[in-house]
Amino acid sequence: MAKVFVMDHPLIAHKIGNIRKKETGTKEFRETISEIAMLEAYEATRDLELEDEEIETPICKTTAKFLKGKKLAVVPILRAGLGMVEGMLTLIPAAKVGHIGLYRDPETLAPVEYYCKLPADSDEREVFVVDPMLATGGSAVAAVDLLKQHGCKKLHFLCIIAAPEGVKAFTEAHPDVDLYIGALDDHLNDHGYIVPGLGDAGDRVFGTK
Repeated sequence: MAKVFVMDHPLIAHKIGNIRKKETGTKEFRETISEIAMLEAYEATRDLELEDEEIETPICKTTAKFLKGKKLAVVPILRAGLGMVEGMLTLIPAAKVGHIGLYRDPETLAPVEYYCKLPADSDEREVFVVDPMLATGGSAVAAVDLLKQHGCKKLHFLCIIAAPEGVKAFTEAHPDVDLYIGALDDHLNDHGYIVPGLGDAGDRVFGTK
């Protein structure tokens, strides 16, 4: 059974408080999203496998720990997820980056894929899917569905703000995928926005509203 991990770190709480403010500008919002992603990545990579390697320090020979395999990938859900990529790569710079584009059908409200480009060996990689908001869970579920269709088995999902409805939908659809959440909010409103939330993350990252 996958774990749902809600961050309790003071730095993450402080930074999420800053991006919730409606007066926070695009530059600060974008930078802070990236910083939060880096802090979450630290927690989400805690269980990566290590292997021993004999090395030589300036003093003597010793056995050191290194990441086993080193095959990692970061996959943002377009477009808001792009805001989390740089922070993730700060910690895991050798990771490959894929992209998944989804939009919501205005009539059915179901997520529709319009773009998918993944590393050729993504099925062999530990994949971290990122999107700032987990609201209804529709896009997150569809993105992980798509990755599983491409053979990906080691999957993790990272978001900054989540609604209980999205968490329920995601964990029911993908009980084998660990979920990392910066802050768990109260509920979704009638328009599908997270309350208290922070508005539209994509618009705020890219300054399009």
